[in-house]
Amino acid sequence: MARVFRRKTKPYLQKRIERDAEHYAAIDLGTNSCRLVIATPTPSSFHVVETFSKITRLGEGIIKDNLLSKVAMRRTVNTLKVCKSVMEEYAPITHSRFVATAACRRAKNIDEFLNMIQKEVGINLEIISSKEESRLAVVGCLPLLNRQIKRALIFDIGGGSTEISLARVTEEGKTFIEGFVSLPYGVVTISEAFPNQQMTTLAYNTIMERTQKILEEFDEKHNIYEAIQNQEIQVIGTSGTVTVLGAVHLGLPKYNRSAVDGLSLSGAEVENVINRIKTMGDAGRRKHRCIGPSKADLTISGCAIIEGLMSSFPISEITIADRGIREGILLDMIHHNKQNKKHIHKKRFRGHPYFKRKRDGTKKDSMH
Repeated sequence: MARVFRRKTKPYLQKRIERDAEHYAAIDLGTNSCRLVIATPTPSSFHVVETFSKITRLGEGIIKDNLLSKVAMRRTVNTLKVCKSVMEEYAPITHSRFVATAACRRAKNIDEFLNMIQKEVGINLEIISSKEESRLAVVGCLPLLNRQIKRALIFDIGGGSTEISLARVTEEGKTFIEGFVSLPYGVVTISEAFPNQQMTTLAYNTIMERTQKILEEFDEKHNIYEAIQNQEIQVIGTSGTVTVLGAVHLGLPKYNRSAVDGLSLSGAEVENVINRIKTMGDAGRRKHRCIGPSKADLTISGCAIIEGLMSSFPISEITIADRGIREGILLDMIHHNKQNKKHIHKKRFRGHPYFKRKRDGTKKDSMH
């Protein structure tokens, strides 16, 4: 059975949520799972009041004919109905954005799926490009950036694609993306392309080699290898596979976001934990409390991508991020709303009678 996660605000924190508080909602519908987060803005970031996530495997079977299956669409629509009911508990939701990624970009029957969602759930789902997906992942990981290093390579292993972004922090503290590349495969599509429970060494190496080849062109354009070697680039990973590596490395009895988010592993530690996950075998991964049946095949597929990345660049450390697109959406919306409020405030301020200019061009005295 697919895992369902729902985290509610503790009772003593509920008092912080006033009736007139602005509630922001974000949904990230991926190839493998559907994630919802509801938050209220704070002066510097946001306060999460509730999260909900469920593995839906929307992209199940899509590599065969580029079609979303009826069963997968039904599972996902039912999950989106749950998301809608959760959001209704925090109504009104004043700002929201609901996005879908690789599976929906690829599906030939996407119109049918979108119509189902609109008719049965009543929300508008936005299908975003690989570039926008990369940008949101970078924005979501901004709090983990080391401002002393100035550049970061952020990889997000999804179900149907893998986004790798090169970001730079300017002297003014602003962040922009220098370049990005999208690998046309993720953990779901890999696990379906190689359906054996125990991925063969040949299949694993095939994924590594394909990843290396794509990253060669990316490196030629942005000279990433040398910059990482000179410790000028911080490497950040965000995905279910990456967080599993952190949890297994720490030996957690069950997954704990606060222990994993922001954790840094050396290159040697990453290699060690990947080898441990490999030697568990399919049965061992299914029994592991931080992996389980729903992630057993996906985790080994993600490990192949990570090893392909590490064999392409001299990575000495990876920062693990339990955050990504949803957090990027929230930070985006909050920032834009603050900018709009500032703009409105300036217009009102300039129009104030005490600051209207006299006919001789001087300002009237302000009130004290």
